[in-house]
Amino acid sequence: MVPTRIRTLECPVTAGSGCRMVHPFFVDIDPVAFHIFSFGVRWYGLMYLGGFLGGLALGEYRRRRGRLAVDRDAFLDLAFYCMLGVIAGGRIWYMLTYQPINWIWTAPLQLFRVWDGGMSFHGGLLGVLAASLWWWWKHRETVQHYFDAVDFLAPLVPIGLGLGRLGNFINGELWGKLSDLPWAMIYPHALQENPKFAGMSAAQLHALYPSGALDAYARQPSELYEFILEGVVMFTVLWVFSIKPRHRYAVSGLFALLYGCFRFAVEFIREPDPQLGYLLHTGWLTMGQVQSLPLVIVGLALLWMSRRAPVVQPVAAGVTATSRA
Repeated sequence: MVPTRIRTLECPVTAGSGCRMVHPFFVDIDPVAFHIFSFGVRWYGLMYLGGFLGGLALGEYRRRRGRLAVDRDAFLDLAFYCMLGVIAGGRIWYMLTYQPINWIWTAPLQLFRVWDGGMSFHGGLLGVLAASLWWWWKHRETVQHYFDAVDFLAPLVPIGLGLGRLGNFINGELWGKLSDLPWAMIYPHALQENPKFAGMSAAQLHALYPSGALDAYARQPSELYEFILEGVVMFTVLWVFSIKPRHRYAVSGLFALLYGCFRFAVEFIREPDPQLGYLLHTGWLTMGQVQSLPLVIVGLALLWMSRRAPVVQPVAAGVTATSRA
């Protein structure tokens, strides 16, 4: 593992001069958290696990307070279905929209190479919606409306979103554009895609780092922006908003609107996927923005629909959910 360096201080010895920061943060964190025998457990996988366990714990907290009229076993079924939906939907959608489609007939097994990276939030969301719809159909006698289940799930999702972005940062991927901001960071994987540094290992780049030769290649830490916006901010807003019983569709609508806006905005300072680049020769439009814009529209539509929808009241497990206008 190459040690991670923080910005260093340069302090001139002349009287009256102050210290100034000279080198951006060098992002080179070992993606393997620990080993079990010869098997390396990666931080990214632990982030997925943390998101699932966090959502499970807070979901059980909400269930006990009557926000979903089912028993514990039914809730665990919902959590399991959604976990499968995230993994299957996220991977399939990524392969269909972010990779050349010829993998279907040239290398179909590539779909299962999850360890190579490549998951799509939008696909994961579609997977969760499909899984929760299947679950709701089996429990429609106790859960009055499908969106009662979706509204229940929405405040739990940002936990996994935020941790996933931390996993992206640890992996040194999904970096932003070149920047001279004080918090800009050097990504060795990005440098290795630059012809000037092609063929250099992370250790060689790290050896070059103290000289300042890499400072001009510092980039926006877009994963951390998304961690803050999609994780911390969205969780806080949605959790606080959903403490009080709300009109049906409102929590889901707020989730879709916030994510769509945040993701659309961050894409402006995030490097586009190299295999796609910018779309339609615009020089700015990315696949992430194309897929996030519908979420903004859906979010606004759901919030508008919620104005005339009933307020869903908390009920005990095993009692059919009731609502009032």
